[in-house]
Amino acid sequence: MADTRQHEKYDALIYACHALAPVRTAVAHPCDETSLRGPVEAAEAKIIKPILVGPRTRISALAATLALDIANLEIVDTPHSHASAAKAVELVREGQADALMKGSLHTDELMAAVVNKDTGIRTARRISHVFIMDVPTYPKPLFITDAAVNIFPTLEDKVDIVQNAIDLAHALRIANPKVAILSAVETITSKIPSTIDAAALCKMADRGQITGAILDGPLALDNAIDPQAAAIKNIASPVAGDADILLVPDLEAGNMLAKELSFLANADAAGIVLGARVPIILTSRADNVRTRMASCAVAALYCHAARMAVAGIGKLPG
Repeated sequence: MADTRQHEKYDALIYACHALAPVRTAVAHPCDETSLRGPVEAAEAKIIKPILVGPRTRISALAATLALDIANLEIVDTPHSHASAAKAVELVREGQADALMKGSLHTDELMAAVVNKDTGIRTARRISHVFIMDVPTYPKPLFITDAAVNIFPTLEDKVDIVQNAIDLAHALRIANPKVAILSAVETITSKIPSTIDAAALCKMADRGQITGAILDGPLALDNAIDPQAAAIKNIASPVAGDADILLVPDLEAGNMLAKELSFLANADAAGIVLGARVPIILTSRADNVRTRMASCAVAALYCHAARMAVAGIGKLPG
């Protein structure tokens, strides 16, 4: 079967990194082919500067087997995956790394080190995940949040989840992203709690509690991404039919939506976790090379935007 994927959106993200310095990235336990090849290739593309955190002998042997050149990459020796996660987070705390990348350990193991009350890298913001989807049938990158971290987010959680996604959109040079708050219907009803949350989030945006974007909801998926569907239902909205960000009701809905797009619409799904001190790159064993590179590029662009905000050159809102 011919590959019908279109990569223009990811190409643009990767290209945007060419003029920027590689971002120091602690890679936790890169001990299989996918988790080692990804950062090595991103380093060759000058997107990140990996610090490989894991068993030195095992990493070196794997690199030799895969014919990967890691001679110029720093390796921090650790005995096992738990220690790798802890040490990678420690490098961030010490200011030696500006991003974190998941290797061949389980996501929960890495995130446990991230959120550790004494040694982790949490902030006051809720941690959340954003998929940046390259969907061949959609004209621009499509953000889906949260499909990987927050299972049943409260209204207060959703404020942080949507603000994280808005800040990411700004870092990717989307000046005023359009946020569609998804539900099953477009009308507000107490029978579907997500419609109440959507209405509250929109009013919070009106009052400045959420900044930097145009919010509308509740919107059903078709009305959020298809102008004709929105027109048929007489939905007058700057967001309907042209969304940049889809805020889903819960993790189950978001995860199914992202995987449906991947497996039925030939979409690629780069992923990043925000809300910690640094962006966290989460890659899957099923990711292709371009998706892994795009995830690194997204993190790098976010890091540079955050650095500019600290320097007063620009700012991440919120």
